[in-house]
Amino acid sequence: MSPQFRRSSHLFTSESVSMGHPDKVADQISDAVLDSIIAKDPMARVACETLVTTGLVVLAGEITVHNREAAEALEKAEDVARATIKGIGYTDPAIGFDYRSCAVIRALHSQSADISRGVTKAEGKKKKTGAGDQGLMFGYACDETDVYMPLPIHLSHRIVEKLAEMRESGKFNWLRPDAKSQVTIAYENEKPVGIHTIVVSTQHDESVLDGKGSNAVFSDKAKQLIIENAVKTVIPKNLWNDSIIFHINPTGRFIIGGPHGDSGLTGRKIIVDSYGGRGAHGGGAFSGKDPTKVDRSACYMARYVAKNIVAAGLATSAEVQLAYAIGVADPVSVSVSTEGTAVMSEDRLAEIVQKIFPLDPDGIINHLQLRKPIYNQTAKHGHFGRTPGKDGSFSWEKIDKVAELKKAAKL
Repeated sequence: MSPQFRRSSHLFTSESVSMGHPDKVADQISDAVLDSIIAKDPMARVACETLVTTGLVVLAGEITVHNREAAEALEKAEDVARATIKGIGYTDPAIGFDYRSCAVIRALHSQSADISRGVTKAEGKKKKTGAGDQGLMFGYACDETDVYMPLPIHLSHRIVEKLAEMRESGKFNWLRPDAKSQVTIAYENEKPVGIHTIVVSTQHDESVLDGKGSNAVFSDKAKQLIIENAVKTVIPKNLWNDSIIFHINPTGRFIIGGPHGDSGLTGRKIIVDSYGGRGAHGGGAFSGKDPTKVDRSACYMARYVAKNIVAAGLATSAEVQLAYAIGVADPVSVSVSTEGTAVMSEDRLAEIVQKIFPLDPDGIINHLQLRKPIYNQTAKHGHFGRTPGKDGSFSWEKIDKVAELKKAAKL
C-alpha cells in the first residue's frame, strides 16, 4: 500500500472461540484421532471429519494405515472421541452433551486410490511426495506482538485461554466449556494504540443469574469477575484504558451451549485458526489432516517463512502465498507481500525464500517434523503464535532462519 493512501486511523476486530465451542470440539476430536493413528504409523494418510450435535458424534473421512498397531488405533477411534470430549469438560449429562452418553457413529474408509497415486508418485524425475491437493495457502506475520501475530486475534485467543484456566481451576465452577471472545483494536498509522471494544460470551450455570424466571440475567458480579480474571490479565498495560467498551454475555444468559446448543463441524473456524481476518486465507481447514495435505502443512510452512522474515527485520509485516497442484511436489507459485514495508523488492524476497526454505511436501514435513502426534493441541487457542514444544509441536513458530535471511539480504 502506498504511504499516501494509508489510513490514518481505523478499527480492526478479531474473534476466538473456546475449546468447548461446538466447532472446536469437532476439530479436537478430528486431531485426536489423527494423533492416535500417526503415533503408530507416521506414514498414515488421514482425513478425519467430525460432526457433533445433541447426544451425537459422527466420524467420517478417509484413513489409510500400514501396520497392525495403527489399525488397532483406528478401531479405537470411538474411545479417542469420548476421551477428548471428557478432556474438554463435557462430563455432565444435564447440560445436553457428555462423553459417556453421546452416541458415536463411524463412517471411515480408505483414502481414494486416485488421490493416493498422485501423492505417492509425484511428477518429475525425482520420486518425491506430491501435494495431497491443489490449492493456495497463506502464512502471515507482523511485529504487533512479541509472537509476531496481529494483536486482535492474539488477545482474543488469550482471553478464551484464561477462561479455560478459570473453569479448570475449580474456583469458578459456574463456568461451562463453551465460550467466545472478540477484541477490537484502535489503530493509528497502522500501529495499535488502544483497546476499543471487548466482547466475551461464556456458557454458565444458573447460579450466576440475577432475577427470577425468564427475566433472570447474567449478574454484574460475574461480569466483573470475567473482566478482572480473563480480560485484564492478558491486556498489555499500555493499551488498557477506562473507555474500553465491554459486552459480557450481551444476550443476558448463556446456559444452553456446546453441541447441545449448536451443531459443530471440523474446519468451520478457519479464520479463528489463522490470523483473525488479517491477511488472506486460501479456504482450506487444518484439523484432522495428515501433513501430506498441503492445506495444513504448507500453511504451517508459510507462517514459518513469514515469521522469520519479520523477525529478521526484512519487513514489519509479511504475507506468504504458496500454491500447489495435486500430485506435484514443488509449488506452482511462491509470492511474498509486505504491504510496502520490505527493505528490498518483494520479488527479490520471494527468490531468497525459495533458496532458503524447503517448500515441497517432503521438505516441509521433514524440516518441521510433522509426522508426530502433535496436532490435538493445535485445535484449541490457535495454530499460530504459540510456543514451540519439546515434543516438536508448533515447530513452525521457531525463528531459526533469521541469520540466514539477513545474510542472503546482505544486511
